[in-house]
Amino acid sequence: MNRLHPQSMYASVREYLQELEESGVDGLPFEELQQTVNRGREPEQQRQEQPLPAVLQGLEGLRRKIGDCQRCDLAQSRTNLVFGAGPEKARLVFVGEAPGADEDRQGQPFVGEAGQVLTRLIEAMGLKRTQVYICNVLKCRPPANRNPHKDEIATCSPFLQQQLQIIKPEVIVALGTFAAQTLLETKEPISRMRGQFHSWHGIPVMPTFHPSFLLHNKENKQHYWDVWSDMEQVLRKLKLPVPEKKKKA
Repeated sequence: MNRLHPQSMYASVREYLQELEESGVDGLPFEELQQTVNRGREPEQQRQEQPLPAVLQGLEGLRRKIGDCQRCDLAQSRTNLVFGAGPEKARLVFVGEAPGADEDRQGQPFVGEAGQVLTRLIEAMGLKRTQVYICNVLKCRPPANRNPHKDEIATCSPFLQQQLQIIKPEVIVALGTFAAQTLLETKEPISRMRGQFHSWHGIPVMPTFHPSFLLHNKENKQHYWDVWSDMEQVLRKLKLPVPEKKKKA
């Protein structure tokens, strides 16, 4: 086990004592002294000796941590917070931008028309919806399904990052511009990002068109085939069979 070097410990304690002296404090409770010493320990030793609080363990713990979130103005207009759905150890995660009206009402991600498109896509991949994890950047519906605001993304995206850190998927599919730009910290349009893998903390990310985009552009079948091409790459990355699909004349 790694041990703290005496000089590092003394420096940490000396600095803390000096701060107390300058603020007029002339006594030091033992508990505070112990906390000061602990702060100087190496991170690995701290992790071994101090387990994470229960509220930070697993997706259920993270959901409890979020609670009845009031961190941004979306709390005033939402019906239900939409956390996410799927197994905690999913190999594949789909990330959208925000809940819509159906999702807000039911408290579940991608259950409306766009959700039906996503479900068909997942099944076309030879998978079941229950095998993948589905969530959004925002956990609350923006009024009238408007685009997410920057401050809302900044407030909510850390919870998405924690979800992904807990799940540790093998591949992430970013559905649409806001999901891709948030995960990859870029302003590139989805049309330029899709079709090739990017990386989020070492995890491959495949940006692709959002299911609602496919709904709104039904007449352009090429968009569907673009998405399917992206999913073929995802399946290969997961070392899963790639179902053969043929374009209809």
